[in-house]
Amino acid sequence: MLYIFDLGNVVIDIDFGRVLGVWSNLSGAPLASLKKQFVMGDAFEQHERGDITDEAFAAKICGELGIALSFEQFTAGWQAVFVGVRPEVIEIIQGLRKQGNRVVILSNTNRLHCDYWPSQYPEVQQSVDKLYLSQDLGMRKPDPAIYRYVLEQEGVNAQDAVFFDDNAENIAAAKSVGLPAIHVTDRGVVPAYFA
Repeated sequence: MLYIFDLGNVVIDIDFGRVLGVWSNLSGAPLASLKKQFVMGDAFEQHERGDITDEAFAAKICGELGIALSFEQFTAGWQAVFVGVRPEVIEIIQGLRKQGNRVVILSNTNRLHCDYWPSQYPEVQQSVDKLYLSQDLGMRKPDPAIYRYVLEQEGVNAQDAVFFDDNAENIAAAKSVGLPAIHVTDRGVVPAYFA
């Protein structure tokens, strides 16, 4: 069996409010206005596909938010998104692999985050068989092609896999290619599924 896990809010808790908090402190811009203006738009998607550089992404986001930050300041905020690993999910993943299953991560992410989180949470990479990361693949969820690609690479039929993600759109897209998918709405979903 192939188990495919998203990273953010499935294996590692993330919180974009923390990012905006750091940017607010560093720029002096009110947090409430940053929260109102911040959208995961074109620049965000381009960055996750590896279509634009980290520096270009930082400049675009700062421009959209109307804040002046150095690249280092932008990055400090961007990395604040990570709250901590979910140890119960790591334990489940390790157990699945001990039983002879294959476990992979499929994440919409970006070079900046990938330069950071593996050093903070080495147990994630150590616990899975492979990482499929959007910026390496040049495509991102919910593009159906990304699910087909992972299944093809793994040599597995969709019905012999299960996908876990916190985003409803990604869940729907996975189901559209025949991939059974579990919507992770809170920390209890994954442990409950394997209980």
